[in-house]
Amino acid sequence: MANPFKLTRVASLKTVTEFRAHLAKLGVEIPCDATLDPTVLSQPVNNVTVNQKTIGNRFAIHPMEGWDGTTTGAPTNEVKRRWRRFGESGAKLIYGGEAMAIRPDGRANPNQLIINETNLTALTELRETLTKTHRERFGNTDDLVIGFQLTHSGRFCRPNDNATFEPRVAYRHPILDRKFKVTSDEQVLTDDEVAELIGDYVKAAQTARDAGADFADIKHCHGYLLHEFLGAHTRTGRYGGSFENRTRILREIVSGIRADGNDIDLGVRISAFDLVPHRPDSEQSKLGKLGPGIPEDFETPYPFQFGINHNDPTQIDLKEASQFLELCGNLGIKLLNVSGGSPYYNPHCQRPAAYPPSDGYQPAHDPLVDVARLLNAARKLHSQMPPGMALIGTGYSYLQEYLPHVAQAVVREGWADLVGLGRMVLSYPHLPADVLENSTLDKRLICRTFSDCTTAPRNGLPSGCFPLDEHYVKRPEAATLKNLKRNDT
Repeated sequence: MANPFKLTRVASLKTVTEFRAHLAKLGVEIPCDATLDPTVLSQPVNNVTVNQKTIGNRFAIHPMEGWDGTTTGAPTNEVKRRWRRFGESGAKLIYGGEAMAIRPDGRANPNQLIINETNLTALTELRETLTKTHRERFGNTDDLVIGFQLTHSGRFCRPNDNATFEPRVAYRHPILDRKFKVTSDEQVLTDDEVAELIGDYVKAAQTARDAGADFADIKHCHGYLLHEFLGAHTRTGRYGGSFENRTRILREIVSGIRADGNDIDLGVRISAFDLVPHRPDSEQSKLGKLGPGIPEDFETPYPFQFGINHNDPTQIDLKEASQFLELCGNLGIKLLNVSGGSPYYNPHCQRPAAYPPSDGYQPAHDPLVDVARLLNAARKLHSQMPPGMALIGTGYSYLQEYLPHVAQAVVREGWADLVGLGRMVLSYPHLPADVLENSTLDKRLICRTFSDCTTAPRNGLPSGCFPLDEHYVKRPEAATLKNLKRNDT
C-alpha cells in the first residue's frame, strides 16, 4: 500500500525562491535559475548540423501520437492545425512532429498517420504548412529543423478499433501480456518477420527523405516495438539475449537506409530507463479517483525491460543506456531524445502529472521527483555524448511557471543541448516564443497536467487540450470527456 501524501501544486509556489525551497525540501536535484536571460535559450546548437542546418535555438517539440488522421493515415485539418501551431511556436527543432506508423498494422490507433508512398504528397504538404507558418511568424527557416518519427506500436497496436489491442511483441512478459491481451507465442514476431519489419523502416525513411524531412527518428521509447526489443533479454535468436542482439534491429535499419543510398540524417528517441509496470493501489481507490501508483507484483531476478535494475525493478540502471549512446555515435546518429518508461504501464516515469489519465493512477509522491529522474538521466548521458550529436531532454511540462527557469539552467549547466516540450505546446504552442522574446509566460495557457490529452484519445476522442485550447473546449467531445472522467474509477 502506498503512503498517502499531500501534493504541493506548482501553481501554489508563487516565486522562484519558493519553488527552489520546495525542491530543497524534497531533496531532489533540479537546477533552477533565479532570473531569466533570453540569450541562453536563444543560442544556436553549434555542436551538430542536421541536413546541413544549425538548429537555431534550444527549444524542441517532441513527437506526439495523433489520433485524428484519416483511416488511411493521411493528415486531416485537425492535424494540419496542430502542425501550424508547431510552426508558430518559436521552437527551432520539431522533433518528429507526429509519431508516424511505418505500416498500417503498426498503428496505435486507427487514425494515426502512416508514413508510406501513398501519403507522400500529403506529408510533404504537412511539412510545408509548418515551414510556411514559421516563416510568416519568424522570417527565417534556414535554422528550422523538422523530423519525422518512424514507429511501430508493437504491444500497443490498435490499427482497426480504439478499444481492441492487436499486439505484436518482441517477447513474452508475465505482467504486460496479462494487461494487453498477449495470449499466444504466435503474437511474438519471428526473426523473418523482423527482417520484413526492418525493410519497412528503410522504406519509411526514404519517404521521409522524399517528403523533405531534415531527419528521421527511429523510435525506441515508451514500450513500443523497438524499445521492447531493447529489453528482449529472454528472446532467443538474432534479436534477443545479448546487448548486441537486442540492438541488431537498429544497426540493420541504419545499414539498410544507407545501402539504399538514402543520406537522411537520423535521430533516436529512447526510453533510457524503465520501471516495473505500476497499477493503482486498490485499497486507496474510490469512485472518480484512482489510488496512487504501486508496482505490480514481481519476482526477482526480473529479466525484462531495458534500463532497469533486474534485481530490483523498482530502480533504474543506465549502464546499457550508456552503451546504446556509444552505439548511436558509431552509427552516425545526430540526435538523441531521452525519455523514460511507458505511458501505458508506468506513466509517472515520463509524464509526471498532478492529475492522472483515466487509465493511470494518482501520484504516489511529488511528481517533481519523477522530473528530476528524467533530467538527471539526460545529464548523465549528456556527459558521455560523442562529438557531432545533440541531446534533447524530457520532463519539462510539469514544471509549469518555472519551466523557463529550469530549462535555462539545464542548458547553461550542460545537462542537455535542447529542452523538449510535449503536452505543454498543445495548450500553449507559443511558449518558446514568449520565453525567447519577452521572458514571460501567459499563465492562462500553462499546462496544469490534467491529462485530458491522454484520456481523450484513449477513449476514442480527438487529440488536443480540452481544458485550455478554445478549439477543443467548444467541441461536443468536451462534454463526453467530462462524463468519462466523472465515471472513471
